[in-house]
Amino acid sequence: MPGRIGFLSILILCFSSPESLAQLHPGHLSLPAVISDHMVLQQRTKAVIWGWAEKGGQVSIAPGWTTKKYTVVADSTGKWKAAIATPSAGGPYNIEFTGSETHLTIKDVFIGEVWVCSGQSNMEMPLKGYRKQPVLNAGAIIAASAHHPEIHVFRVPKVVSPAPLSDCGGSWEAADTGTAPGFSAVAYQYATALQERLKVPVGIIATYWGGTAIQSWMSEETLSHFPEVWLTGRPDTIKDPEKDPEHAPSILFNSMILPVCDYTVKGFVWYQGESNREHPLLYRRLLPAMVKEWRARWGGGTLPFYYVQIAPYGYADPYHKLLPAVLRESQLLALEDIPNAGMAVILDAGEEKYIHPPDKTVVSQRLAYLALAKTYHQKGVDCNSPVFRKMKIKGPAAYLYFDFVKHGLTSGNKALSQFEVAGADHIFHPATAVIIHRNQVKVQCNAVAAPVAVRYGFKNWVKGDLYNSAGLPASSFRTDDW
Repeated sequence: MPGRIGFLSILILCFSSPESLAQLHPGHLSLPAVISDHMVLQQRTKAVIWGWAEKGGQVSIAPGWTTKKYTVVADSTGKWKAAIATPSAGGPYNIEFTGSETHLTIKDVFIGEVWVCSGQSNMEMPLKGYRKQPVLNAGAIIAASAHHPEIHVFRVPKVVSPAPLSDCGGSWEAADTGTAPGFSAVAYQYATALQERLKVPVGIIATYWGGTAIQSWMSEETLSHFPEVWLTGRPDTIKDPEKDPEHAPSILFNSMILPVCDYTVKGFVWYQGESNREHPLLYRRLLPAMVKEWRARWGGGTLPFYYVQIAPYGYADPYHKLLPAVLRESQLLALEDIPNAGMAVILDAGEEKYIHPPDKTVVSQRLAYLALAKTYHQKGVDCNSPVFRKMKIKGPAAYLYFDFVKHGLTSGNKALSQFEVAGADHIFHPATAVIIHRNQVKVQCNAVAAPVAVRYGFKNWVKGDLYNSAGLPASSFRTDDW
């Protein structure tokens, strides 16, 4: 394998009980951790259920919502798999599994909508917050979780493995005031927004690890097309893979994606990017490749993929320069190569001193708008932020035109403060910007008589102030490629 790092000779480094992660499935009937009590299965589909038995052994499956029974035979490795027709949302149900000498019952099974939520620390950040970094309105959100028992979360344990794993630890948990504090603030509130609008149970498969780069979540096969990834274990040097093995390429794909990728889901939510900020142009290529791979692993097609553009942050290291801003640009441009996708812009919701913005509610809401509008076709839900389309130069002024502004642009009756303009000398100056028509902004600067390029919010730390009438902020952008 190209560039494999020395530490990968280890078999498994795990942060949960080894018993729950055993990969040796004896001959009797057994199920993976994700097929267990309190799970949520995707409604109105053929949900995949799998497990292990003796080679060639027959397994009978009896779902509680139908009189039909399914019979499958374990293959030469002992694995069996069945596609079970699911009804409209409901539950709870039991599912009975019968092998040659073993009978298992999975209880409290709900039928509803299932999403995978993945990424790094801003996705992982629990409702209880991090040390000295709270989540906005956490107390009220946790208290209200008692009213959402139909939201169930399966948290994939943090495990690294140099070899593909067939199972993981973890269990499904229903939302209440005891469990909710440990749930991802973004994933839980996303589920809440869907559940309240759709009135169905919602299941979240939560697989994330703070500080990790995108290539940790991709297979060796896919990464073989990106040889630069293998040079140091990850493209930047913030973490040492020898000391922090979770940062090595493919290491989390093996242990935290493969064990759950047979599970039938509606789509994916992704919040990651900060750990790839030093190589944003590579990220522009990696993100579509990861999405393509995940979709193939989860059964093919173009399952919805919604992701969060990283928030502005005041990186102190001068080495970063504008690289995080370019990373945001790469995330925006990646939409061109990812069908059935959407990006939640949070240019207005960052914190200069905290890389973990406390307002996770606005993040979750904007992700939910994407799903409700694009996946569930809910009428009246606006989900797209304004997107720069073209620029025209007329004398000393630049005129910018935007898409996704059906009812107009707005700055909330405040002056637009994040535009810059440059002439042929490539030196940018703060500019005066005014919304002049529904979809147009006029930009000019007395110091630039002949404008050539315009930038908006193209800095590491910025507070976005350009919105459409739905209250969705425009992404940072530039008209140049300097």
